[in-house]
Amino acid sequence: MTDRQAVLSIDVELFDQIPAYRNADGVVDRDDIGLDGLTFLRETLDAHGAGATSFVVGELAERHPDAIRSLAEDGHEIGSHTHTHRLLSDLDPATQREEIERSRAVLAEATGQDVSGFRAPSFDLADDHFETLSRAGYGYDSSIVSSRAIPGWYGGEYDVHQPVSATEIDAVAPADMRELPVSVMPGLRLPLTGTWLRFFGPRYTIAGMRWLARRGITPILYIHPWECVDLPAVEGVPSRVYYHTGAWMRRAIERILSSEFTFVQAGDVVGTTDGDGSNDHGTVTDGGE
Repeated sequence: MTDRQAVLSIDVELFDQIPAYRNADGVVDRDDIGLDGLTFLRETLDAHGAGATSFVVGELAERHPDAIRSLAEDGHEIGSHTHTHRLLSDLDPATQREEIERSRAVLAEATGQDVSGFRAPSFDLADDHFETLSRAGYGYDSSIVSSRAIPGWYGGEYDVHQPVSATEIDAVAPADMRELPVSVMPGLRLPLTGTWLRFFGPRYTIAGMRWLARRGITPILYIHPWECVDLPAVEGVPSRVYYHTGAWMRRAIERILSSEFTFVQAGDVVGTTDGDGSNDHGTVTDGGE
């Protein structure tokens, strides 16, 4: 029995909700591309006896409530990925609050969980990020990636690799807020998963997980359901979006889950859940619909 733990977090957005599609010239006539990938992830997690945390886009839960409810019924933690998956820094403060508050209310209603965790789309933080989360009733954030600067993406701002008080990120953040940073490869300082898993392969990811574990750090991974399906060709969507999606990605996830790590929920690592996906950070804030 291993005592090595890891978190496999799922950013639950569909293909038509990702920035690369929204910025493209072409269109698709379906709003469910990636939903089969979520079914695959549920079944694969169950087969491996693995726990997970899903950061879910609120409007997806409105469009496909049964899919999100099934995640919760399987015992997985549900967190928020905003309501419409827009970059928070592109929005005015009132719209930022609506994105954060409404998604929490929608997800709580859909799943029966007291939603504690939050991850910003594209790891993009707005001003007063932690204060806004705390007021909305969240207990922790997982939007920091301490990677090298990746032009046009993220990185270069932080050097945090374990759960910390949000005051370590922002000195004026509420003291009861926690931050759970996404893991990067030591030395190389690129994320272990997401696009980088598809670029470098599962051996890269697992090697990074083991390296972190030797340092006493719980690896925090992230993936997307749309990466697990065959995507339609859309004019203007970059080729990197398609690289190693579908069957390749499904095999990679199987390999990671077959490693020696025990996969737990993000809330277990930051100490905000009681083991069944619920938390005691506060009551659900009215989404203000």
